[in-house]
Amino acid sequence: MTEDSTAHLYSILRRKQVQARTGLSRSTMYDRIKTGTFPKPVALGPRAVGWPEGEVAALNAARIAGRSEEEIRALVARLQATRESAG
Repeated sequence: MTEDSTAHLYSILRRKQVQARTGLSRSTMYDRIKTGTFPKPVALGPRAVGWPEGEVAALNAARIAGRSEEEIRALVARLQATRESAG
């Protein structure tokens, strides 16, 4: 992979960027976080959060592919586990 092709894996998107890419409202995003069908945000500072762009892209791809809520929940769990093991 080139640096350009992997850059999105390490970019952090702010909430409004995530909303624009997913089409979800703020309240829907946070409702889905509670149900485990959307990844938790990453703390960027005391009052700032964001989401890894690669996770948002993976979630969008799964939804486009028609994955079930259970499959989405399993994907989110895998994404979170991968994030935690990287740190």
